[in-house]
Amino acid sequence: MEKLQLDDFTKYKFLSGIQFSPNGKKCGFVLHHMDLEDNKYLSNIYILDENGKYFKLTSMDKEKSFIWKDDSTIIFPSNRNKKDETREEKGEPFTNFYEINLNGGEANLLMEIPLNVTGIEILDDNTYLLTAVYDPKLSDFDNLSDAGKEKKLEEIKESKDYEILDEIPFWSNGVGFTNKKRNKLFIYRVKEKTILPITDDFTDVEFISLNSDKSLALIITNSFIDKQSTKNELNIYKIKENVFEKISPYDDFSYSSAHYVGDKILFTGTNNKNFGLNENSKFYVMDLKTEKSYMIANDFDYSLGDSVGSDCKYGGSKGMRVYGDYLYFITTEGYSSFINRLDIKGNIEKLTSPNGSINGFDIKDGKIYFIGLRGLNLQEIYALQDDETQLTYFNAWVNEEKKLSVPEKLTFVNDNNIEIDGWVLKPVDFKEGKLYPGILDIHGGPKTVYGEVFFHEMQYWANEGYFVFFLNPRGSDGRGNEFADIRGKYGTIDYDDIMNFVDMVLINYPEIDKDNIGVTGGSYGGFMTNWIIGHTERFKAAASQRSISNWVSFFGTTDIGYFFADDQNGATPWNDIDKLWFHSPLKYADRVTTPTLFIHSEEDYRCWLPEGLQMFTSLKYHGVDSRLCMFRGENHELSRSGKPKHRVKRLEEITNWFDKYLK
Repeated sequence: MEKLQLDDFTKYKFLSGIQFSPNGKKCGFVLHHMDLEDNKYLSNIYILDENGKYFKLTSMDKEKSFIWKDDSTIIFPSNRNKKDETREEKGEPFTNFYEINLNGGEANLLMEIPLNVTGIEILDDNTYLLTAVYDPKLSDFDNLSDAGKEKKLEEIKESKDYEILDEIPFWSNGVGFTNKKRNKLFIYRVKEKTILPITDDFTDVEFISLNSDKSLALIITNSFIDKQSTKNELNIYKIKENVFEKISPYDDFSYSSAHYVGDKILFTGTNNKNFGLNENSKFYVMDLKTEKSYMIANDFDYSLGDSVGSDCKYGGSKGMRVYGDYLYFITTEGYSSFINRLDIKGNIEKLTSPNGSINGFDIKDGKIYFIGLRGLNLQEIYALQDDETQLTYFNAWVNEEKKLSVPEKLTFVNDNNIEIDGWVLKPVDFKEGKLYPGILDIHGGPKTVYGEVFFHEMQYWANEGYFVFFLNPRGSDGRGNEFADIRGKYGTIDYDDIMNFVDMVLINYPEIDKDNIGVTGGSYGGFMTNWIIGHTERFKAAASQRSISNWVSFFGTTDIGYFFADDQNGATPWNDIDKLWFHSPLKYADRVTTPTLFIHSEEDYRCWLPEGLQMFTSLKYHGVDSRLCMFRGENHELSRSGKPKHRVKRLEEITNWFDKYLK
């Protein structure tokens, strides 16, 4: 066995998009891996058959998603030639869809849609329901002559020297400037090459699901002018009649999903009145005949989806599906995620039991395949019947060849009689009686969780001779609304939990050198890192990543600031600026003595670069050793889906900083 290396993550395989064929005899998925030399990700579609054998279907390295057309044909978007690359570079709106037969042959161009498509559903061989980015600058592009198109693109290129903003949010993390852009609904007909817009120019489509015969679609939308609301609407689209109408049973409500189950609609959402924006969704049934709605599974108090953290996921997969009379869905409970099913009466049955993370699944004829992280295994596909059976072994070499540290659970009861979960990774070549430096790693969110799954950076630090410890303080997911609710309390009760956990770790692991411990975290973890260094001197070094330092500036500059800062602090710059400032780490920057590294991305519009710059400048002003590493072309997802070379550089910067001060 050899030590895990810093850049080993560039050799991992990542899985996404798992989906059964219509007859359930085959399952498709996307396999991603990194090309370090060209600094990008390569993606191809794979097929898994009934016998557990799988093969690579595409080989152009650009196929990130797909849908099944029939049992032997797959449709996928891809730009496969130089002409398309040139059009893409110019900013021309288009998406090419290809179809390929599983039995062999080349992929054939099926349709060339003059829109930047974001989602697609097959209605019949000739008709597709799709969503695409509507940009007013390009609204008439398809009707122009070739010369007109070139002129329009040149005008847009020249206009990139300035932006006109007249609404909020005006940008979005991972997307860029979004002013007046909407995710719009269209009907596309292949033979006629016609595009019919369904929603208006101010409506953003957030969710789509079809009924069994594909005659009806449930659409969740958010329509706004000037300021986007956190509330939205539930609509029904009668496809043959081309009738789109609002059916929202509740106003002032946040709908998160909606599906047809039998002759009723089962939807999820919340009014956010009790616990704010982070409030867990509830399940509701709507009877279309009576137009009445009611809540089911009233005691359900977990978040929907997988919020178990790992830096070894890439690409998306569905975490909610209807099959028969049930809604199947993923929940995060405790420090793991699980597959459950719900019937129309509100009965919930948990279908998986091992701890870990489930990233997506599909179901057909009672057979469930899912992508998951189990133990210290990286992502693989598993079959769920009576037990779980591993079907793929793309990443088996990691456990077979590399030294890994098994998380040791360490819980404690805080002053409010609440049990807090945490874990410790020992150095891989741990020897009793020897002192080792330690690193406290704080998760983002705050409403996410750490669990017992593979986390590359932590395993690497354990291989480099560090104790690594991490926890789920109050504010984390998996324990219900009350546990997750830290509105107006940022930096207080969560800070107490974290510091008490550190005390407990040092008591239980005397081999940790208490004079040589560091702290790091990203997003909310970056906020907490900034907060910690302003409130204690017990850490010898810190690495603050994609952080918040000033709630006042965060409110007015970031993509979520104007509603998230108010919701999470119960204050705006006008009704209680003192409260926003009290919870801002920048207020306490003059107390900092801890050498601190700041990691930020230039295009992180979630926790914008100025949040790091303010803290960095303050520490430099007060004579504290500090350093800021800013990544161009990256956003809030740097540590999870950033360019491979940037991810290597990020981890090098953090590790070198800790090595400098802790070893």
